[in-house]
Amino acid sequence: MNAKLSKLPIDERIKLVEELWDSIAADQNALPLTDEQKAELDRRLDAYEADGIRGRLATESITDIRRKL
Repeated sequence: MNAKLSKLPIDERIKLVEELWDSIAADQNALPLTDEQKAELDRRLDAYEADGIRGRLATESITDIRRKL
């Protein structure tokens, strides 16, 4: 790890990571999908549409998570 970075408080390092991630996410064309990734996404979307199950409400999932904590 860079010595200068390791001297920063953790909250500042986290902020730097967030800013870096946001800058990557803002450039959607930086890493185009491969043909294999596109095919896999298509396969998953087809499976999702075929099974007819639309998932559950977020509140149900959150309740389950809290119950397990």
